Amino acid sequence: MKNLIALLLILLFALLVDHSHQFSRHRALSQFLARRRSAVESPTHEWIAPSVNFDHIYPQDGLQENDKITSLPGQPSNVTFAQYSGYVTVDSKAGRALFYYFAEATQDPSSKPLLLWLNGGPGCSSFGFWAMTELGPFRVQRDNTTLTSNPYAWNQVANTLFLDSPAGVGFSYSNTTSDYDNANDLNTARDAYTFLLNWFERFPQYKNREFYIAGESYAGFYVPELADTILKNNNSQTPFVNLKGVMIGNGLMNFEMDHCGMVDYLWSHALMSDEDYANERCIASNSSYQTQSRTIQSQPKSDWGEINIYNIYAPLCPSHPNPIWKYSTLGSSTFTIDASMDGLDGFDPCTPAYVQTYLNTHVVQNALHANVTSLPYAWDECNFEINKNYNISVITMLPIYQRMMTSRLRILVYSGDVDASVPVTGTRYSINALKLPIEKEWYPWMNGDIEVGGYSVIYKGLIFATVRGAGHEVPSYQPSRALTMTKYFLANKPLPS
Repeated sequence: MKNLIALLLILLFALLVDHSHQFSRHRALSQFLARRRSAVESPTHEWIAPSVNFDHIYPQDGLQENDKITSLPGQPSNVTFAQYSGYVTVDSKAGRALFYYFAEATQDPSSKPLLLWLNGGPGCSSFGFWAMTELGPFRVQRDNTTLTSNPYAWNQVANTLFLDSPAGVGFSYSNTTSDYDNANDLNTARDAYTFLLNWFERFPQYKNREFYIAGESYAGFYVPELADTILKNNNSQTPFVNLKGVMIGNGLMNFEMDHCGMVDYLWSHALMSDEDYANERCIASNSSYQTQSRTIQSQPKSDWGEINIYNIYAPLCPSHPNPIWKYSTLGSSTFTIDASMDGLDGFDPCTPAYVQTYLNTHVVQNALHANVTSLPYAWDECNFEINKNYNISVITMLPIYQRMMTSRLRILVYSGDVDASVPVTGTRYSINALKLPIEKEWYPWMNGDIEVGGYSVIYKGLIFATVRGAGHEVPSYQPSRALTMTKYFLANKPLPS
């Protein structure tokens, strides 16, 4: 087990030196991965989903209209869909409230499902960066003030809801400071479920709507845990949530298999030497993968070089004038990023910097009905205190996957195939450990008539898909392919072949 932790520490140091903000969400995941030793090496208990606390269901009369956004600063003039944002109290005694942003579907929202997107990290903002840099309706431009429409926004196919969770993340907060020290999966799932029950009271028109949960990265734990909590509490005594399925992208599933997948991916993509691979390789043992008991040699940072480990072929952001967004990757040089340099459907590696500045202006915070922060730069995409103190007690989601399949939830697990942090190899190891019968063998799926979007396998109870050329944040790197995949999944159709 020591060699498992050693490689993760190497990943952490390689990411934090010189380009510590490339991106904060990446730093949060790396920091978390490097701390998994206590969870992996200490006794763990089985996940037991929390029960609903009816004392935390509060009156919501009139709050929907109060949350309606008149207009976001800098947004395009042709926006026709309704937007809402604000706070839902999940514990009035503790003063704990979670921030949400909700964008109704661009057309006929009454016929579209409701999709909740959960952040990863743990400790990163679902709204601030997943909505604003991936699947939300807008993108912040380089002037830090203007929004443009995202042509691949997921609210074209669903009503999209983004939740900053747990308290302390993004604009979410608690008046009880000890809540920030007690962040863990159980409390996060309980608060997210309590949020949902209150949100449905605030938006009663969505109470019986088909409901999906999606997310990426550490949401590989958040999503199944919330789904499990809903399934446990869906009975005649509690409010019913019409949960139909889950989507999980480049998500953690099982710590040991994720680690083995990372090792194999790094070596097979020429990011690890033969010597280090020999020390760190994994071997199959029955239905699981175990790390060989060898001592890994110290790996210098130069072995990695200055790359984005979350998309090994994507460009890095150069030095940025914003004082909280410092990159030394390119020294003191400055130049303009344009879409032609990256070949990633207009991907701009500096987008998080623009979002950071945009969300740290009072006029934007007021428009969002968010608590106004103290400038400069009080809002951040990730809360590293939450990340550092996050308590790990369960190291695998595979039992929850079994329960979700038993409950006949539709499950899509997808992987951007150029992510080396939670790579496709580890995800496939975890899926293989479930030993599911194959209903449709591996095939290329199409994004349009001539473009291969990726590859897919349909198992009994689960769909697995890769997204070609996508990194850790699939809708950011390959937005068109991500939208196609989502459209077909929500329609309960296999990806087109």
